[in-house]
Amino acid sequence: MKFEGSVEIRAPRDRVWAFLMDPNQVGSCGPGVESVDVVDETHFKAKAKVGIGFISARFVVDLEIAETEPPNRAVIKAHGQAPGSAVDGTATMALRDGPDGATVMDWTADVLIAGSIASVGARLIEGTANKMIGQTFECIKTKLEA
Repeated sequence: MKFEGSVEIRAPRDRVWAFLMDPNQVGSCGPGVESVDVVDETHFKAKAKVGIGFISARFVVDLEIAETEPPNRAVIKAHGQAPGSAVDGTATMALRDGPDGATVMDWTADVLIAGSIASVGARLIEGTANKMIGQTFECIKTKLEA
């Protein structure tokens, strides 16, 4: 599944970049994220509870900041597992100057879901994912625009 979008954040690019590169800050905005552990500068481990339809699963996710071009672009790879389910994804974000000192984040995510959580169907997964993405960006905007 592919997801993409743009988000305007009323904050300077360096501040947005610093927030997005801090796994604890970003993790605090992820719906269902229970913990984030920093392994090293580019590797993190997160635990998150995700519910899609009638199936709920607690994922352990390994994240890697695979590429960075501060303060413009980053690529993050993720592999997560839950009992009977797995998820793999690659997300890319690019920051650019927006109007009146704002920052615009253009992002894409390519996600592959397997196992019991995938059995609920693409339409239900997509709807839930879009809702979670919206909640995440709303939280990020709220914290950075405060």
